[in-house]
Amino acid sequence: MSEELGMTVKKENFNEWYLEVIKKAGMADYSSVSGCMVIRPYAYKIWENIQEFLNEKFERQGVKNAYFPLFIPERLLKKEAEHVQGFIPEVAWVTEAGSSELDEKLAIRPTSETIMYESYAKWIRSWRDLPLKINQWVNTVRWEFKHPVLFLRTREFLWQEGHSVFATKEEAEEEVKEMLDCYAQAYEELLAVPMVKGKKTENEKFAGADYTLSIETFLPIGKAIQGATSHHLGQNFSKPFEIKFLDKNEEEKYVWQNSWGFSTRSIGILAITHGDDKGLIIPPRVAPIQVVIVPIYYNEMDKKKVLKAAKNIVKSLKGLSVQIDDREGYTPGFKFNEWELKGVPLRMEIGPKDLKKNQAVLVRRDTGKKTPIKTRNLKKEVKRMLEEIQKNLFERAKKSIEERTKKVSTYDQFKKQIEGNWVVAPWCGSVECEEKIKDETGAKITNIPFHLNEKKPEGKCILCGKEAKHVVYFGKSY
Repeated sequence: MSEELGMTVKKENFNEWYLEVIKKAGMADYSSVSGCMVIRPYAYKIWENIQEFLNEKFERQGVKNAYFPLFIPERLLKKEAEHVQGFIPEVAWVTEAGSSELDEKLAIRPTSETIMYESYAKWIRSWRDLPLKINQWVNTVRWEFKHPVLFLRTREFLWQEGHSVFATKEEAEEEVKEMLDCYAQAYEELLAVPMVKGKKTENEKFAGADYTLSIETFLPIGKAIQGATSHHLGQNFSKPFEIKFLDKNEEEKYVWQNSWGFSTRSIGILAITHGDDKGLIIPPRVAPIQVVIVPIYYNEMDKKKVLKAAKNIVKSLKGLSVQIDDREGYTPGFKFNEWELKGVPLRMEIGPKDLKKNQAVLVRRDTGKKTPIKTRNLKKEVKRMLEEIQKNLFERAKKSIEERTKKVSTYDQFKKQIEGNWVVAPWCGSVECEEKIKDETGAKITNIPFHLNEKKPEGKCILCGKEAKHVVYFGKSY
């Protein structure tokens, strides 16, 4: 692969590396619309694999997929005051159609609570209509930011947003945790990215929610990033939208609601977590291509035999995503470099010498290790190696996070450790301390992790010295 086509920047120069790897691996590109991206087929297949994984989880929870309009009338968006206040800076508006001015401004979907809940109010009458659980896979537009970054921060992005309705608060609060678990499983089991589950502070919660749960991770570039969120909305939307039902005692009550979402940001998180100086490394369970076969030959006679063997191998690996790179005009070395850049988990090399030995050579993208495998054992060994790669990527990411997680008990320790690390510290729960720490250090509370707050925390708030109410993760966010 030539200098122009291959990676020219090391990962330590992160901003340049990230843009280069995303573009050169054929994942995405910028469009002529500022802040918007083109998702190319290679990355879109990753998104389809995520969709398939989550759809299966959602179906088990009784969730049905649907579609609601992209345009939201201003009057609907304004029905829930706190919600609209939170989104006003990010809303893009349609004010004209052709040469005519619209009677009412239309918001381009920043999120769909308001447009969906107008319908929910018409559909729900009785306790028999509950629970109602609807999800949609859609695009969303949020306009307010300065520096677009492919997948991580774009004005238009793809996501799923689920909106569920219950007769009781208890049912809603149970589901809001279940959906967070689905998201954590998608990251950890599919994308091999470890996550910390927890609750957002009042300052950081979704506008209009009673509370927000989130999953967070820490990137090898020394920044924290939010993976996905699940919001308990309480009755904050059911009251302004008049979503009511008659219970079993014929009493009229307002419903309890949740909303939850997972976006294409996940693809950027995957790339940063696992990528290296050679390019992407994509975990096998989400990879568009799990195995690429590079045939090696030097004359037409060898070519015919090698390609025939390669096609037979593809048949034997039924159920896996396998591709033969039989392009003319490219050397095997060029192909090796290109598939390393694209992050394919397993490369298979097969040439005339391998045919004589009844073998193929397997090369792991995560370690670079080469292993000759007898043809009769290929299916078993390929499957084993793919699982090993999946596990290794997760464990490697977990170790990286653990090495960058620092526990502190004083503010002086905090200020020394916060640069490039995820800092665990006791906090009193006050907004004043949260905001002062953010103003002075640039670090915010990523979440209040469940696993560190099962018991009453010990220690004093790192800033004010009062009794700690929570142990939290602080980090500088990407």
